[in-house]
Amino acid sequence: MSEEQNRAPESPRTRRARSPRVPVEFSIELEGQTPAGEPFRVEAKAVKVSRGGGTLKTEAELAVGAVIRLTPPFGRAIQAEVNGIWRDEADGGQRIGIKLLEPNGWFAG
Repeated sequence: MSEEQNRAPESPRTRRARSPRVPVEFSIELEGQTPAGEPFRVEAKAVKVSRGGGTLKTEAELAVGAVIRLTPPFGRAIQAEVNGIWRDEADGGQRIGIKLLEPNGWFAG
């Protein structure tokens, strides 16, 4: 059986990253507002990054479309939009997909 036949069919809702996502592991400060409007500031873990976004592990209460502020251990604070929220099957932890709103991505400034 070919590799193509082993793949699950893509649904119209499936999104593919525009650039490759690279596995990483670093802490990142995450700030924003809950869906109820309450401000929060927590530490999250970056688990994958790409030129224009990434995946973070966090239990922060968020909604798709929320604009958040990220402060990585390098560079300066970056604005991002939450574009997906799910539970990881391996550990049950919450993951969020983010789209960076800065034109130069992680290395803006």
